Amino acid sequence: MSFGNLLMKSGLNLAVRDAQAGVLVTATRQGHTIRGKPPGVARSLEQRIREENVEDPEVVARINIGFPQLRESRSAQLKTRLEHLKSQRSDKQLEQLARSNKLIIDLDKVQRTYVKTTGQHDLRLLADHYGIFEHLFGSAYFVPRVPLNISYQLDGDSLAPVYNGNVIKPTEAAKAPQISFDGLVDPITGQAAGQDTYWTLVASNPDAHYTNGTAECLHWFIANIPNGKVNEGQVLAEYLPPFPPRGVGYQRMVFVLYKQQARLDLGSYQLADGDYSNLEKRTFSTLDFYRQHQEQLTPAGLAFYQTNWDESLTQFYHDVLKSKEPVYEYDFPKPYLADQKFFPLKQPFNLYMDKHRDQKQVNKEYLERKLAKTHPFEGPEKPLRYPNAHPIRDVPSWLRTEIRKERLGTGRVQDY
Repeated sequence: MSFGNLLMKSGLNLAVRDAQAGVLVTATRQGHTIRGKPPGVARSLEQRIREENVEDPEVVARINIGFPQLRESRSAQLKTRLEHLKSQRSDKQLEQLARSNKLIIDLDKVQRTYVKTTGQHDLRLLADHYGIFEHLFGSAYFVPRVPLNISYQLDGDSLAPVYNGNVIKPTEAAKAPQISFDGLVDPITGQAAGQDTYWTLVASNPDAHYTNGTAECLHWFIANIPNGKVNEGQVLAEYLPPFPPRGVGYQRMVFVLYKQQARLDLGSYQLADGDYSNLEKRTFSTLDFYRQHQEQLTPAGLAFYQTNWDESLTQFYHDVLKSKEPVYEYDFPKPYLADQKFFPLKQPFNLYMDKHRDQKQVNKEYLERKLAKTHPFEGPEKPLRYPNAHPIRDVPSWLRTEIRKERLGTGRVQDY
């Protein structure tokens, strides 16, 4: 069936002269006239906005500031895969366990394989989703080549690991976490490094600075970490637990690991002993830090989690930060209310009038109406056994609906 016959079948008559040339198209359907171009010919709102806000692709292009990935040849990958399949098929015991539902998969091995193959690329996508690169590095990004294992020690032997976006409460993050990574491996080749390596670990919160919305709060700074041994690094800023105020929602705690070319002198970032709780001294900018030292270090690892307020922060603000605990409340805008009409069509009379009255007075009237039918000792009146069986006569439609709702206990009566 042709397009014209299809339109005739649906009762739609089109007078199209030249849609591609931008000539006005008039369509009529069941007596209604559609002005302008029909959908599919006319530009969408997204296309119009894109044409209005033209961006230079060279200016908005994102830059990869991380280490490149050296992939082995396609033939080597195929050879490794075929050898693995051949060994799996030749293992008779493996087949017997699979048939008897007794085969146990080593999840640790699966995790190592995932991290080695696509795990770090997925981490980069997660960081983009949470706005980590945008708020820390601007238009730059990097693929983490060195996996970071971060976990907080809880009571006993339990741990609270960082799973890149999970929620960790301030109570759980009160002490410095345990951090481990393989510092003896070259991030580019994946092979063992032939000499000593040095690393820098920075933990910051891009949502925690009170006076400067574009700055970050520095929570931890360890430089010159030799061969991945975090405990032997130079601590420039002691660990400060997260302190999200009440009412602001979730905040992001971000850990960035940098690979150094050699030992660096970062003494300018050293915090004095009395500046541990000074939030202004902990003002930090990851982008400025990287721009200043981009010739000597390269981002190689990334981890982050979310945190929000809990009861332990009340004492933390008073004892550690020496300040009052801030409490934020959202100021909801007043709902839009159109001008009152003399004849509001297709709207219940009583509900329309209550929109333009003082809500406190309306609530008071509903409460008085309920208390008038409530005995001080026997309680409210017993409801009708069959509410819909009792007729309602000689009342307007809006009042009939109100009485029916009151009998059934629905509508605004439920709120009082």
